Amino acid sequence: MIKILVVDDESSIRAAVAYALRREGYEVEMASDGKEALDKVVTFRPTVMVLDVMMPRVSGYDVCRKLDGRPRPAILLLTVKDDIVDKVLGLELGADDYMTKPFDMRELLARVKALSRRGGYVEQMQQEQQDVLRLGELSAELFSRAVSIQGELLDLTPKEFDLLVLLMRNPERVYSREVLLEKVWDMDFAGGTRTVDIHVQRLRKKLGSHHGLIQTVYGIGYKSTGSP
Repeated sequence: MIKILVVDDESSIRAAVAYALRREGYEVEMASDGKEALDKVVTFRPTVMVLDVMMPRVSGYDVCRKLDGRPRPAILLLTVKDDIVDKVLGLELGADDYMTKPFDMRELLARVKALSRRGGYVEQMQQEQQDVLRLGELSAELFSRAVSIQGELLDLTPKEFDLLVLLMRNPERVYSREVLLEKVWDMDFAGGTRTVDIHVQRLRKKLGSHHGLIQTVYGIGYKSTGSP
């Protein structure tokens, strides 16, 4: 069963979101602040975390920072701020999506569903009886969702993994930002194509000296190449 962790210091919002998610068949736990959320990421091991930004003790941004280097769920940030700078900061810290309060519950459910649908590329590759993709010294194990360079594991978020796998499946094919947004995020995403750029930047940073495996095609988008 897919597990969702709802983190918000407002009990009414926390309870309403949890109730709606349980009606959709998800297993749900709640946390009232960032410290409790970090503890439950370890004990509950959620697939998706619905995470409020403005909280006492440990903010949503701090939660994202503290999850760096650990296995992490997909993260949907909830923020009262409509400033694009705040939203970009969340994405740069590892969030996969965000919504501004007040939000429509139906939209939140749709976004959680999209984030929890992690197996799309894997299922397609299973049908093709492939379980590992290789690009130069980079390899991606689709069933375990593990990515490594020369045997050293990389810590990728769910969307970073999905984006990398899509590019690896079709080396030298150029994808526009709009197509990447549609295929990886699987819905109309409020962050726009800037979201794609941010995830590519983060991927390149994690690839280190192999960052050239993902190349920019100016004026169009991105492609992968076997020659970093």
